[in-house]
Amino acid sequence: MNRKIRMGMVGGGRDAFIGGVHRIAAQMDGRIELVCGAFSSTPQKSKLSGKDLFLPPERVYGTYRDMIRKESKLPEGERMDFVSIVTPNNMHYPVAMASLDGGFHVVCDTPMTVNLDEAQNLERKIEATGKLFCLTRNYTGYPMVKEARELVAKGKLGKIRRVVVEYPQGWLAERLEASGQKQASWRTDARFAGVSCCMGDIGSHGHNLTEYITGLRITEVCADLNVFVNGRTLDDDGSVLIRFDNGARGVLWASQVAIGRANGLNIRVYGDKGTLEWDQEEPNSLIVRWPNKAAEVRRTAMAGISKAAASAARLTAGRPEGYLEGFANIYASFAAVVAQTIDGKAVDETKFDYPKVRDGVRGMFFVDTVVKSSASESKWLEVPE
Repeated sequence: MNRKIRMGMVGGGRDAFIGGVHRIAAQMDGRIELVCGAFSSTPQKSKLSGKDLFLPPERVYGTYRDMIRKESKLPEGERMDFVSIVTPNNMHYPVAMASLDGGFHVVCDTPMTVNLDEAQNLERKIEATGKLFCLTRNYTGYPMVKEARELVAKGKLGKIRRVVVEYPQGWLAERLEASGQKQASWRTDARFAGVSCCMGDIGSHGHNLTEYITGLRITEVCADLNVFVNGRTLDDDGSVLIRFDNGARGVLWASQVAIGRANGLNIRVYGDKGTLEWDQEEPNSLIVRWPNKAAEVRRTAMAGISKAAASAARLTAGRPEGYLEGFANIYASFAAVVAQTIDGKAVDETKFDYPKVRDGVRGMFFVDTVVKSSASESKWLEVPE
């Protein structure tokens, strides 16, 4: 291609957090440009947000339906190529479906939908339209996560026996939603968040990270979800015992009431030959432990790491990379496959390392089964495929 990939955005206007992250990450490698948007459910706020971003007024829309309708009528050389959805959870599904119907590829923030039915319907729509879909499970974009995955895939840790993944946060330790705080208000409300708050919002990242690194599939869960803050209806904490398809066992703990913790996603994978440890708050290091020799600390961009990890790094060794770059790696992979599609080339999407619709469906199967397990007397429930 001799031009940039053109992105339209739904959500992410003034006072939003994740929209700005997506815009920075998408444009980091110079392959994507923001050309239009419907940045708020309030048309006036959308217009002001577009002005903040120096977009032409005629490319800033009052609603996402206006954006899709009007963009689809523009010449092929002007209209957006894909839609980036950065709204609260309840809008992911309708915006994605409308975008696919309008003939546009889709990037969607997590979780993919608010329930399993929507996720499966969306997967069928993607298959029917032949359009591309990317889910921004951004932690899979970190170089040292890719290094961990390579170590497991090459058998360096041997047969995986045990996985422990944790995601503690403390920001919802008080009933912040009662004060009208925007992020807390929609995440704790089933109308906007779906069937789960904590497990759907952050526990699902632990699920995705576990399956991405190990290459295993979670087959059964035994879950205990909790609501610790009075007046709250959705879970703010939860523990899950896990069984994997190779016989391995695991534990996933996620909490948004762990006072003093900011964004403590971490994972430990134990094999019969070695162990690896990765912590999102120290993302440039991967610790590898062996039974009969000293532990290794592998670092982003240092000599000796895998090609997959090295290609995901943008800076030389010793310079920190993290959250934004993880998102950027996902956008870069998606942009590459979109470019090939626009050029009319045959595309094997499986060769591009970004989360796809099946990852989103598996995530919703997991959350749905965890919620059912927590409410069930039998506890151990099979996670459907």
